[in-house]
Amino acid sequence: MPADIIGTGLRNCNEYTFDTADFLLDFVTKSWQSFWVTTDIHSEAVLDKLDRRPFFILVSVDAPIHVRWKRFQERQRLQQLFSSSQEAISPRISSHKNLGLEEFVLESDKHLYSPEDGLLPLISRAAIKLLNTSSDVAHFYARLAGVNLLNNDRLRPTWDQYFMQLASLGAQRSNCMKRRVGCVIVEDKRVISTGYNGTPRGLKNCADGGCPRCNEGQGSGVGLGTCLCLHAEENALLEAGRGRIRQGTILYCDTCPCLTCSIKITQVGISEVVYSQGYSMDGETADVFKQAGVRLRQFIPPANGMIHLEK
Repeated sequence: MPADIIGTGLRNCNEYTFDTADFLLDFVTKSWQSFWVTTDIHSEAVLDKLDRRPFFILVSVDAPIHVRWKRFQERQRLQQLFSSSQEAISPRISSHKNLGLEEFVLESDKHLYSPEDGLLPLISRAAIKLLNTSSDVAHFYARLAGVNLLNNDRLRPTWDQYFMQLASLGAQRSNCMKRRVGCVIVEDKRVISTGYNGTPRGLKNCADGGCPRCNEGQGSGVGLGTCLCLHAEENALLEAGRGRIRQGTILYCDTCPCLTCSIKITQVGISEVVYSQGYSMDGETADVFKQAGVRLRQFIPPANGMIHLEK
């Protein structure tokens, strides 16, 4: 149900208006288990208020300018046919009629990039950015249904998503020249250890020239015997130690473990491995885990960021 932050009073049974964002927030907070929508966020000050709530998610919808131009022309044509209608041509440029292409582009740029009230800063903060090139509203809704905006995992991540995000965060500490990889070992939903790839303690960081093999730019799988970098999984296993790894322990890694790591993972008694991105040795790794009875599965989070609705 839509709720706007402008005006006062009740419009109808499905739409509410509020004097301020604070009033809207108070109202929605009391009914947070229902679904509410507002399209009236035109400043970061309002967004900051709403974004504090754990049940809020910002979605932007955009289209290429030539698509928006064609839609605008069609709305102009319909307005000319039904001039008595009070429907605005566009929320932000409704006072303009019969705009030419250049005028439309200028208005569009102002709408997005104005330093006073441009929407680009808001769009950049959207968790989901929908690119809508649909030919009609019905088609748009059909494509939108596939995105499943009501998936609560976007608001509060599942355990898989939570630990995978920790692994990805750990990967940011990687000092390897070739690839960033992070790993988290979990037992009973508690983190036992973390790891990322790079040269060992006391050696110069790989990114600073510490590993000749990586810095020479050799191809994937070439010269691994001379590589000085520890893999993220190795670091996490060393930190955990065999004594803390029990039945049911899960290893989360943002990249599927290589063959060598899969052998070590099996040896220490990891029960399950969850990864997000594939690697060149996935088949060999899967074979090792299958023989050892280690469960292997890929985690695919709900789609966020830029989503092209026609893909």
